[in-house]
Amino acid sequence: MDTDRAPATDPLDAQVEFLTPDIRADLLERWNEPQRRYHNETHLRAVLHAVDRLEDEGEAFDGTAVRLAAWFHCAVFDPAASENNEASAVVAERLLDPAAPVEEVARLVRLMGGHRVEPGDLNGEVLSDADLAVLGADPETYDTYTQDVRHEFAHVPGEKFVAGRRAALEGLVERRSVYLTTAARDAWEKQAHANLNRELGLIKAGQAG
Repeated sequence: MDTDRAPATDPLDAQVEFLTPDIRADLLERWNEPQRRYHNETHLRAVLHAVDRLEDEGEAFDGTAVRLAAWFHCAVFDPAASENNEASAVVAERLLDPAAPVEEVARLVRLMGGHRVEPGDLNGEVLSDADLAVLGADPETYDTYTQDVRHEFAHVPGEKFVAGRRAALEGLVERRSVYLTTAARDAWEKQAHANLNRELGLIKAGQAG
């Protein structure tokens, strides 16, 4: 666990081992690219904030590896591409100092492509839950998230987008739990199900997409 983490008002300003000023600047430039509406600096900040919260709630994990993976997990984002996580992992492998937990960071970044986390993978559980924390946000924040995602994928025809979105939502609802850590389930599970089911209801009623 990263027990030496210094508190910071903005998670983007928190010191993370091996996240040099040059790497931080490079990544922030990437996170602020014009094609991003949801997968941008605001999302990065939210993920880092969620990681901090899960740590504060007692979840045990490698704070350095998970925070580095959070910074890199959407380093490459092309809404029309299917290999963004792989490309982002390669960026991490290229930029990070060999002394950093490069292999673990790259593994976690690749893992975010489908959020398929094996039981006992504490680092993967925390990063996955932090990345999905928006699902358990207040309804207004959740609705903004869905609108921003649709904007990013504006190139996808309406019917195709709605079908894919419905499948993704149903997959989440049908999981035993949206979240994998105890702290995330306690904090966000109930609201996540309310948000997901509300959006599903709108889709089924033909009012979304």
